[in-house]
Amino acid sequence: MPEQIEVRTVQFKSNGDTVRAYLAAPKRREPVPGLLVIHEWWGLNDWVKQQADALAKEGYVALAVDLYRGRVTTEVMEAHELSRGLPEDRALRDLQAGFQYLRRLPQTRRKRLGVIGWCMGGSWALTLAINQPQLGACVIYYGRLLTDEAALQRITCPVLGIFGDRDRGIPVELVRAFESEMRRLRKRVDIHVFPNAGHAFANPNNQQGYNREAAEKAWQITLQFLQRTLGR
Repeated sequence: MPEQIEVRTVQFKSNGDTVRAYLAAPKRREPVPGLLVIHEWWGLNDWVKQQADALAKEGYVALAVDLYRGRVTTEVMEAHELSRGLPEDRALRDLQAGFQYLRRLPQTRRKRLGVIGWCMGGSWALTLAINQPQLGACVIYYGRLLTDEAALQRITCPVLGIFGDRDRGIPVELVRAFESEMRRLRKRVDIHVFPNAGHAFANPNNQQGYNREAAEKAWQITLQFLQRTLGR
């Protein structure tokens, strides 16, 4: 049975700035694992909030951080501008502050925290895994990857990667190179490349590329991974 959940908008400080986030949590008294949720380049829209709700119903406290400080769009060009204009140092600082906020919540198990992101958010999930040694799990949905040994060496948590074999922005060759380097460094990595799936195949709002079968399989793989790494 899905958990009964409660949702609200919260805010926290990031180097003196106020950052808002969407919080979805099970209505439980005992602490449960937590997840930092990172949005696509569209911003913190309803679909990302729905993913946070879905994770909360599975028994996780889900905190979706608003990296754009209130900006949301459905236009590709504006999304491109927003993502390109996002200061990298500020974004990482906001995510680190969000992680600490999530860690301090009384309903979370502070040693059972992970991160999940889609598209641009997937890239930031990997970045946070490189920079936050207390993470217990990292889920990357078709996020930009890297193969830099010095950076990947810093990852301490298991990583799940979800990709499509028709993603022109993140070719399979790069995915396999990332997987190979992670394994060479003896990092815990689990990569799934779905056939006939392009970029953003898990989002039904992507009318040109949504792949329901792949999306549903990827979600089950994600939940199984989180169960193994964070528990419930």
